[in-house]
Amino acid sequence: MSITHVIQFTVLHVDIVMKHLSRHSPTFALIAVLLFALQACSPLAAVNAIAPDEGIMVMPDIRYGDGDRQILDLYRPEKAQISLPTILFFYGGSWKRGSREKYAFAARALAGKGFLVAVADYRTYPDVKFPAFVHDGAKAVAWLTQNASLYGGKTTDIHLMGHSAGAHIAAMIALDDRYLIRENLSRAVLGRWVGLAGPYAFYPSKVKSVRDIFSDTPNEDMARPITFASMPGAPDALLLHGGDDTVVLPENSQKLAAALSMSGVTAHAHIYPDIGHAPLVLSLSAPFQRFAATLEDSAAFLKGGAIPKGPSRK
Repeated sequence: MSITHVIQFTVLHVDIVMKHLSRHSPTFALIAVLLFALQACSPLAAVNAIAPDEGIMVMPDIRYGDGDRQILDLYRPEKAQISLPTILFFYGGSWKRGSREKYAFAARALAGKGFLVAVADYRTYPDVKFPAFVHDGAKAVAWLTQNASLYGGKTTDIHLMGHSAGAHIAAMIALDDRYLIRENLSRAVLGRWVGLAGPYAFYPSKVKSVRDIFSDTPNEDMARPITFASMPGAPDALLLHGGDDTVVLPENSQKLAAALSMSGVTAHAHIYPDIGHAPLVLSLSAPFQRFAATLEDSAAFLKGGAIPKGPSRK
């Protein structure tokens, strides 16, 4: 990414966050100003700078494959005495950008709820096109089924979680069994999955900014998670979305949840009013948890299948 694109991306996301923060309270508006002052080239670096990390152990730079970007970081509570449920988290970035260390704020928050959390890098465009990044995600699952216990996590019932493009990757692994079959696994190794603002029902050919990423796919339906909603064996799903999301429309979560439910899969879409695309993932970590109950709802669902209570706009 050029420095111009970095600046444009940073300014856009800071502007979104600042508008959302100021809507909630003057205190949050002040935090937004501080974030802007702290950031170097990414607002996420500033978020990580103020996100709580006490009591969380980090195990960075672990290879799950031979590729340059097939690396993950692990997070867990320092004082955990039991075998922890395992989460594999995929970040967003339009399948073009992103890095695992920028999402430490999300991993720390989830680890604080009693999980072993893996945040995995994956190959991105223009180096690769679909479905290479989904193959990377499945390879990371396979690594966890063999190695999570070495770091205090469970090697069974691997939970998936992702935001935006990362939610798309999680959805493809959860719904299309070909990716895990390629790793000599079945979806029986998966637990539940949580999607944050995922493009599950979009048509890649209609989105100019990502069209070329999916251009090697003869049938674009093969890149649409909703295509596979009727396949048996899908894990339970919680699809969280912001009602004010204009980057990925909330109907993506609503349509996929409805399609999965019609196929007999336990699936629920929960829409948080007045939340946009970036604030949804930020709400995983303090001091942004007043945006939405994303952390509490995700943890309760992954641990016990609990469905969120409270307002959900349809």
